[in-house]
Amino acid sequence: MKRIIGLLIVFIALACDSDRPERNPYIQELGFRFDINLSLPLYSPLTNPGNPVYIGLQGVGNRGVFVINAGFDQFRAFEATCPNHPPSSCSTMEIDGQNAICACEDYEYSLFTGQQFTPPEDGNRYYNMLEYRAVKTGNSVIISN
Repeated sequence: MKRIIGLLIVFIALACDSDRPERNPYIQELGFRFDINLSLPLYSPLTNPGNPVYIGLQGVGNRGVFVINAGFDQFRAFEATCPNHPPSSCSTMEIDGQNAICACEDYEYSLFTGQQFTPPEDGNRYYNMLEYRAVKTGNSVIISN
């Protein structure tokens, strides 16, 4: 009986998933909550699908957050810090249409998915944008981590 229990424990240990996403070493993951009132003129672009807004207030992400209306009452929110190098004077990304651009290396990311377009093929590890939780309730979008 002890042998069966021992084999069961080994089997369970080997069956556990070890494919956890690797944490980005360049971005500190902060806990925060920010409510976006879609009635305010500052956030009115978010009432239409495909329109992103940058929220650069203190305490909202590390260097701010990009929020986009992805359609069908779904919103996506991403950290505005470039995910592929240590924070520096050029690492706060900027909106370019429906993409975010890092001025340091001109890396470009989709604000719909957070994925980097054409990462260099130099053998180094490249990260996508850090995504935050975005939930629409009534006429507000709550961004949190």
